[in-house]
Amino acid sequence: MSYPESRRQDQVDTYHGVAVADPYRWLENLDGAAIKDWVEAQNALSQPYLEQIPGRDRIKRRLTEFWNYERYGTPFKEGGQYFYTRNDGLQDQSVLYVVAAIDAEPRVLIDPNTFSQDATISLGDYKVSPDGRHIAYSLSDGGSDWKTWKVRAIDSGRDLDDKIAFTKFTGAAWSKDSQGFYYSRYPAGQSGHGDGGKSVAIYYHLLGDQQSDDRLIYDIEDHPRRDPYPFVSEDGRYLVISVWEGYNANGLYYLDLHEPGAGVVRLLDEWDALYFYCGNDGPIFYFQTNRDAPMSRLVAIDIRRPQAEQWREIIAESAQPLQGVSLVGDHFVAEYLKDAHSHAVIYDKQGHAVRQVAFADLGSAGGFGGKADNSETFYSFTSFTAPPAVYRYNVATGESQLFARAEMQGGIKPEDFTTKQIFYHSKDGTRVPMFIVHRHGLELDGANPTLLYGYGGFDISLTPYYSASWLVWLEMGGVLAIPNLRGGGEYGHHWHMAGTKLDKQNVFDDFIAAAQWLVDNSYTSPPKLAIQGGSNGGLLVGAVMTQRPELFGAALPAVGVLDMLRYHTASANARNWSSDYGLSEDEEEFKALYAYSPYHNLQEGVCYPPTLITTADHDDRVVPWHSFKFAAALQNAQGCDQPILIRVETRAGHGAGTPTWMQIENIADQWAFLAQTLGMKGQRQ
Repeated sequence: MSYPESRRQDQVDTYHGVAVADPYRWLENLDGAAIKDWVEAQNALSQPYLEQIPGRDRIKRRLTEFWNYERYGTPFKEGGQYFYTRNDGLQDQSVLYVVAAIDAEPRVLIDPNTFSQDATISLGDYKVSPDGRHIAYSLSDGGSDWKTWKVRAIDSGRDLDDKIAFTKFTGAAWSKDSQGFYYSRYPAGQSGHGDGGKSVAIYYHLLGDQQSDDRLIYDIEDHPRRDPYPFVSEDGRYLVISVWEGYNANGLYYLDLHEPGAGVVRLLDEWDALYFYCGNDGPIFYFQTNRDAPMSRLVAIDIRRPQAEQWREIIAESAQPLQGVSLVGDHFVAEYLKDAHSHAVIYDKQGHAVRQVAFADLGSAGGFGGKADNSETFYSFTSFTAPPAVYRYNVATGESQLFARAEMQGGIKPEDFTTKQIFYHSKDGTRVPMFIVHRHGLELDGANPTLLYGYGGFDISLTPYYSASWLVWLEMGGVLAIPNLRGGGEYGHHWHMAGTKLDKQNVFDDFIAAAQWLVDNSYTSPPKLAIQGGSNGGLLVGAVMTQRPELFGAALPAVGVLDMLRYHTASANARNWSSDYGLSEDEEEFKALYAYSPYHNLQEGVCYPPTLITTADHDDRVVPWHSFKFAAALQNAQGCDQPILIRVETRAGHGAGTPTWMQIENIADQWAFLAQTLGMKGQRQ
């Protein structure tokens, strides 16, 4: 292919005595005119190429049909009313509803589809005041992580004049009197926008005030990279502060809001484990933690006697990783994973198991929020071939009632497909699970187009969930394979840590071993095997395609972290990823990063598989220059005629809030690219 020119510069950096070339450093200047021209030229190549692929229109049509199913978010109750999201199927953004009784007719509270003509302004986080009169809600413009908060009167549906800027990743924690809320914000930068290179501080916003009048509650001066985020205890007495710097340990502080002049108490400040606040009974705080428990446990800490030897264990560590705990109706709902699929157990306040919550299939459950004095909760359940169903559950009686069930569209049924879980061994002998989904009657002849999808990082677990895009892939005759790689949270803290820093190569070895298992067991062959992943999964795809290019027939790295030596220079948030990746500033970690960094391990003259790189110009989490630099370097290095394309979405970010129409166009391009490169038949118009 005739690729757009990507000029090379003589940029060389020295890391611990090692000279490292960075010829495409100029692509990091995202505001430069040269970048705009480069992106336009790349899109002018990729878009016509993808649009002319035979069968793309049919794929898009089937995606639209499959996507058109009614779906609900998990309801919650606050201030005597219920709130939940609903999408009628093809709405670009889900709509937030309010209703007095759960079985009554709801009314629209916030419809983000009305905020912009192209539906690229999306609803982010939201929180209802305890008295049920107001809702604080955040908006993202064009997929950005930067959020603007507003306040709406629930009865009238009208917005107040309140406006909060300079925020990312924060919620709104209402005071018990509903007069205002706590939130975390970045300082204003010279440009008038938030300065994401600094740490956040906690402020209190009183309804009706200007943001400039908001009261500073707490900032951290002795550790400039630690970020505090607020929660208010259900009884309204305590401001609970979760402090983060990376993802492997955190701190937990609190402020007694009933004590005039009280200062913040650093309750858990040893940074020796993860601690998640689950609720309180007065001065007794409940925390889920992996301290002395790699699979996690629940402990009670009396803040009057907070020494570790005084802690009381409520739910002991088990053989299965504890994923979350909620305090509902004087019971604890504990969510576990068993070989990467969900199960849940109800415990009383003393930690005695009461019952299990029964799930019908290998799938994923979520929700289980609620109040300590109300036994009602809601949860959702989904699997690869079952759209989400939402249930109303009574933790005291165990009664479960169906609230809403989504139905598959497009003329397919769950029984058309087979889901299985197999186990294989990685390079070092580690046993790794993998889900495999395909249509009934699959012939194991080594000729099946197969999509291998992975992530492997940040303690995130890949569990079964419904995806209209994956169902279209399966209908096309493809096989879907999802291994649960080290670096994730499927088997607890040790499983996560075994895929980080100096051991990050384990993740790539696990993924390569999964690919080899699929080939060895005649599911597919290298020319028919595609790999896909996003964000940290984009790093995964980039790393394995540079290490084993001959093993794959196509690659789809999305919004990937691809320059591992400079990723931390993009923002303070990116630097926090060093808890998983390490930093090139450290000599040993530099050696590990340099050994697999996709951008730095491309070799000229090697035949790399057909590759479609996808990113977005508004991605301020994994900045798009990662994909830009990798695409330029890969096009320059390619030693055969296999296509290397980059598709740059405009008015989009890292993925959250992307409107439905944009998602369908993106997936149609990716599936069409695979249909052509893998030689899939029967995908004509």
